Amino acid sequence: MAREMTFWDHLDVLRGSLFRALGVTLAVSVGLFFFKEFLFDGIILAPARGDFFVYRWLGIAPGLTLVNIEVAAQFMTHIKVTFLCGLILCTPYLLFEIWRVVAPALYAREKRATRRAFLLSAGLFYLGLVIGYLVVLPLMVNFFQGYSISDSITNTISLTSYMSTVYSTVLLFGLVFEVPVLLALLSRLGLVTRSMLKRGWRYAVLTVVVLAAIITPSGDPFSLMVVSLPLFLLYMLSIALCKDAEKEVAV
Repeated sequence: MAREMTFWDHLDVLRGSLFRALGVTLAVSVGLFFFKEFLFDGIILAPARGDFFVYRWLGIAPGLTLVNIEVAAQFMTHIKVTFLCGLILCTPYLLFEIWRVVAPALYAREKRATRRAFLLSAGLFYLGLVIGYLVVLPLMVNFFQGYSISDSITNTISLTSYMSTVYSTVLLFGLVFEVPVLLALLSRLGLVTRSMLKRGWRYAVLTVVVLAAIITPSGDPFSLMVVSLPLFLLYMLSIALCKDAEKEVAV
């Protein structure tokens, strides 16, 4: 008969998972460090060039002129980007390590539900990153690069400013796409119901349009539609994942 795990046994499992997760993430990050040209010219800086394939599809060619005005900015950007990319690539493994820690405390039915939640969470996170990178980031770059308050001012974007936009846009959309998983969890706790979300769909549409207008300040209908559609589909997915309130039995 298997021995029941003590508090210290669980602590050892947690410590081992943390060390493995950190080790794998650092190893992947170090490996990415030596692929600088592919990582930056092929991916990170691609939306700053006018020949980015998304711009060709949209028929626009903004093209940024990036400059570096800080001594250590390029080196620190190299380190930060490789670590963040390593963390993103290792997300499934990190979730697996979390699973190894929590699984012993779950029943069989709870394990199945948690496994599905982890898989859905990872899938939505990557989908959010892709949409943020391929859709939202190019639209923002195109708008802000061409926006001017005076003809006497030339837009010359610093590397730090561009990278800040990349981080805030792409990673933000990755996190935003976790909303259905969060609402599904709140539904299991009885704080949110499917009926509640269905009744609030009009407010959801208004909120989505306002958020899309903030994200894509150009205001043209195409940009609003491109950004609004995935956000509204997220809301619909949240409705599908949430449980409905149990019907009260009349006395």
